[in-house]
Amino acid sequence: MQETGVPNETYEKYQRAGTVLQDVLETGAELIEPGVSRLEVAETLEAQIYEDADGCAFPVNISVNEEASHATPAADSSETFDDEMVCLDCGVHVDGYIADAATTVDLSGNSALVDAAEEALDAALELVGPGVPTGRLGEAVEEVIRGYGFTPVLNLSGHGVSQWDAHTAPNIPNRGTDRSVELSVGDVIAIEPFATTGRGKVSEGADTEIYSLENDRSVRDRSARAVLEQVKSEYKTLPFAGRWIEASRSEIALRRLEQKGILHSYPVLKEQSGELVSQAEDTLIITEDGYENLTR
Repeated sequence: MQETGVPNETYEKYQRAGTVLQDVLETGAELIEPGVSRLEVAETLEAQIYEDADGCAFPVNISVNEEASHATPAADSSETFDDEMVCLDCGVHVDGYIADAATTVDLSGNSALVDAAEEALDAALELVGPGVPTGRLGEAVEEVIRGYGFTPVLNLSGHGVSQWDAHTAPNIPNRGTDRSVELSVGDVIAIEPFATTGRGKVSEGADTEIYSLENDRSVRDRSARAVLEQVKSEYKTLPFAGRWIEASRSEIALRRLEQKGILHSYPVLKEQSGELVSQAEDTLIITEDGYENLTR
């Protein structure tokens, strides 16, 4: 085993999370077909995660067509897959140690867009190692995607992961930039190229189904207090889905907690020109000799 720069016990938890996630993504890719319920796919994969690991690092994201991130079905969703571009982004944790990976299933007849994101990820992986600037990875991602005639999503990026935190430093850009940091042994990072047929910028849509704990403050409302206690007990600081909260008290209580700055919401991110988006992602540990890929 390569020297990972993390304690053996921690490494084993990351490795287990990554192994479970590989199986989850494989299952998800097989389930996604026209006419299949998005909610059923999300709940099937989340159940698999809870059966094989300690829990979800965030709700199963199923982003369709112009959606790029933060899309997960509502509890009452009746949406099914159609002739669409489907990005499936899943996270698994073991004792809070996170593996995060994504794949794209093309039901739309635009397979080259999927290839662009996947090859961009592979190009970045060829460069990964200690001392490599993150901007160099972004340059490789951008070069591949533009070589296909598409555009990288410029205001989304890869990221670090740590215990109970799915988005930490360092930032892994999807374009070349001089503003970067060098990777170090022991860094755990998720490289996450997004390719689009559009202009390459995302913005927040109107829908929100994902939240996370931002500030632990006292709250008087009984329902809001019960929701807060559930969040702290079951999800800690990790993102969770509104449909995971008891239905009898969820919607108003979540809104109240968000208004008080206790919860952070994650609106669905959409490509601004309404064009298709594809995604690929792996989580890896930087080692003395390069890296170890946890999710393939």
